[in-house]
Amino acid sequence: MISFVGAGPGAPDLLTLRGVQRLADAEVVVWASSLVPEAVLEHCRTDAVLHDSAVMTLEDVLAVFAHAGDGTSVVRLHSGDPSVYGAIAEQIDWCRANGRAFEIVPGVTSVAAAAATLERELTVPTVSQSVVLTRLAGRTEASMRPGEGVAAFASARVSMAVFLSGARPDELQAELLTGYPPETPAAVAVRVTWPDELIVRATVGELADAIRSTGATRTVLVLVGEALADRPVLARTHLYSPTHATAFRLPSRAGSTVGRPGRRRVR
Repeated sequence: MISFVGAGPGAPDLLTLRGVQRLADAEVVVWASSLVPEAVLEHCRTDAVLHDSAVMTLEDVLAVFAHAGDGTSVVRLHSGDPSVYGAIAEQIDWCRANGRAFEIVPGVTSVAAAAATLERELTVPTVSQSVVLTRLAGRTEASMRPGEGVAAFASARVSMAVFLSGARPDELQAELLTGYPPETPAAVAVRVTWPDELIVRATVGELADAIRSTGATRTVLVLVGEALADRPVLARTHLYSPTHATAFRLPSRAGSTVGRPGRRRVR
C-alpha cells in the first residue's frame, strides 16, 4: 500500500491520528526536507528507509515505489494537505497504471494553521463566504489556465490564500490591487507552526514590503481579505440564530436556549 499522507503545516503534533499511524507502520518514507520539518519523522519507526524528495524528480519517486513492491508499506509524505499543490495526481496515475493500491490521508493545511494563528475565521457573514486558494503563475505558468490566477479572482474581494508567490512580492501586490482596495487587511505567514514561525500583518497596499521584511521566498503564505480585520463581526451567523430552525433545533421565541434541558441521547 502506498499512502499519500498530509504532514500538516509543520508542527509534528498537527498530523491526523491516521497519518501518525501510517508513518509508524511505514517501511519506506518519501518526504521533502525543504517543506516538512525533520521533527515529523519522529513518528516513523527507527528502521524505516527514508528518501528525501527535495533532491528527487518524479521519476526518482516512482522508482522508489516500483522497487518497494506490493507488499511494502510506503508513505509519500506531503506538506499540508496532499490535495492542495501536492502534485499527487501523476503519482496516482502511476499507481493505477501499475495496479498498486493507494490511499490519501488528508492533512491540516497551512491556510487553516495560519487562520488559527491569526485567530480569525475566513468565512465571516456579510464579509466573505468564500475562500480562494491560488498562486502566481511564475515559472510554472504552463500549469495555469488562461484567466486563472490572483488578478482573475481579486475582483471578488473574498478571502484569498496565495501560495508559492513569496519570491515575487511586487507582482503579487500589483495583481491583488486590481481588485482589492489598498487598505484591505493582509497577513504574511512564513513556516507557520514551525519553531521559527513568522507572521507579519499588513494591508494589500503594504504587502510587497511586508513580504520582503521576512527575508523569505519559500514556505510563504499570504492571506488577504476583510475577514482578517481586527474588529467585531458585523453580522452574527444565521445558522445559530435562535430564530432559525434546523433539522435538529426548533426556533426559540424567547431568543435563547442556553441552560434549557435537552433530550438525553439513548444509545
